[in-house]
Formats: sequence, structure tokens, C-alpha cells
Amino acid sequence: MSMQESSGVALWRQVADGIERGIADGRFAAGEKLPGEMEIAETYRVNRHTVRRALAALAERGLVRAERGSGTYVEAQRLAYPLRSRTRFSEIVGAGGHEPRGQLIDAGEDTANREIARELGLKIGAPLIRIEAVRLADRTPICVSTTWLSAERFPDAGNVFASVRSMTKLLGHYGVRDYRRAATRITAAIADATDAARLDLPLGRPVLVVDATDVDMLNQPLVTKRSRFAAERVEFLVENG
Repeated sequence: MSMQESSGVALWRQVADGIERGIADGRFAAGEKLPGEMEIAETYRVNRHTVRRALAALAERGLVRAERGSGTYVEAQRLAYPLRSRTRFSEIVGAGGHEPRGQLIDAGEDTANREIARELGLKIGAPLIRIEAVRLADRTPICVSTTWLSAERFPDAGNVFASVRSMTKLLGHYGVRDYRRAATRITAAIADATDAARLDLPLGRPVLVVDATDVDMLNQPLVTKRSRFAAERVEFLVENG
């Protein structure tokens, strides 16, 4: 296939349109790795710079995602993510036919500021465990979360999460058999450089910021968290009741 600019359409746009047609007709399935830059360049008889510009344009539109050191993948359809009193990442992702995964980024000690103390029913300055993690559906990053727990009630919680990779399993380790969402607040933001890298997003992409607090069945606060979801990968469904 030879590309020419005589049509008035830039070469990179023709390449991007060709790949987009391949995604639309199923030649490149959701989650599938695209051919490498060299192969695409040979297919369309263009240089690699043109291919890179085409792929960058597709990434800006949320159609593909570049993974460092791995390649470029077709983005999956948005994950339907219900927000309700019982919100479990693993259950939601599993119900969508995907494998839920959690990866610990960092865990350490912290102290409660006024806002966190209020959410967890603690005194200002109370010792906390802070857990930074990325949550994935299959191999696609969905959100980055920062979770705070009482260090007195959940000692060594960081190491426990590193082992079980699930907040539900972490709470179960400490005898919490069930819990519910007490409050949820959603805002929009632009991913900072750190979150963009962790979510495999280009700089400047939007995220949905979810601040939430979970309580046990006696309404005692357990955890409060701030999660940053890749806006182009999720669709929030607010369920009443």
C-alpha cells in the first residue's frame, strides 16, 4: 500500500485513518497489540516519523495506548463502573469479563490531617498507614489510588496489601468481613505527570477523582481514599439504593 499526499490529506492522517478502520472492522481487537512501527511503515510505505505521528494522534483520541518498552495496544471499550453502597473493584472488573489486578506502588507511615481525621473518626496527628496502588483490568491501568488507614487498627497494612493485592482481602485479614461505601465525591482534573505515567496516559489527559470513605457494618470508618480514574477508560454508573 503506497501513500501519497496528492489527495491533499497528510500522510500521517492517512496512516491513522487506516489503523482506525482496522480497529473499527475488527482486524485490531480491543486489547490487542498493534504491529510495530517498522511493520506499519513498510505496510504504508512511509517513514517511522510519520507512523509515530499517526499513533500519537490515535492515542490523543483514546483509541490506542502506548506501553513503555512493550508497544502500542488498542484501547478496550470503557469499563462500566457502578458506584453504589457496595463498591468492590475486583467484583466490578471481574463482572466485565476482565482479570482484576492490584499493584503496590508504595506504602508508608503518615499522620492524619484535619480532613482525614474527620473521615476516619481520629484525632488530628493520629498515625496512619498510606498505601499507593494502581488497579488494572487485565493489563490496562484503570486507576491510581491513595488509601489511608489507622495504623493502630491496621498495623503492617502496607505489607499485607503487597501480599494480597486487594483492599477487600486486606480488610478481611484484620477480621472485617463486610463493609460499605459511606460517602463518595467525584471531581474532574488533569492527570499530573506522576499519575499520567502510572496510568499510561499522555500528559494533559483528564482523570475522574473519586474521594470515598468505607465503613464497617457498625458504621465505624475503615479507610478513606482518593482514586484517580483514567476518564477515557471508565463510565461511572450511579446506582440508587
